[in-house]
Amino acid sequence: MTLLALLRHGDTAWSAEGRIQGRSDQPLSEAGRAVLSAMRLPAACRDMRVVTSPLARCVETAALLGAAQAAREPRLAEMSWGAWEGRRLEELRAELGEAMRENEARGLDFRPEGGESPREVLARVCEWLREISEPTLAITHRGVIRAVFATATGWDMTGKPPAKLDWSACHLFQLNRGRVKVEKLNLR
Repeated sequence: MTLLALLRHGDTAWSAEGRIQGRSDQPLSEAGRAVLSAMRLPAACRDMRVVTSPLARCVETAALLGAAQAAREPRLAEMSWGAWEGRRLEELRAELGEAMRENEARGLDFRPEGGESPREVLARVCEWLREISEPTLAITHRGVIRAVFATATGWDMTGKPPAKLDWSACHLFQLNRGRVKVEKLNLR
């Protein structure tokens, strides 16, 4: 069994505005930097190897947490939201109406216009998970964390999730021969 900790990057101007970031390479905001500068990783994560998504907001988060030389892993990049990047979810729901409700009801097969589905995110991330052989802290994105959480709990991303995730906390998982199990959520 190998431990994997997942931590979402700090806030950006777009996250503060409720905009979908996806693969848009947004830097951290000053507020996001301030929060991270005061943050200490949970004890369970402090001696872990650190890997980060290649997007700037994750790379900068790693640096602010003392891991400026963290390896970059492209499979940890956020879900592509295609044409919807930079938009607000509530605006898309109002504009697309029933089509958006039907799309969201597809759970793991939800697909933004020109983007990728959570199932596709999960496929690329699970490929990476099978390669992990030492305790690892991955600094990544909400979509990646939700995909790993979904596979660990059997949640199909429809309806309410089985637990509420705190996006400023670490989430700890056990990896065992390609299987993922929740160890502890919302770890501070």
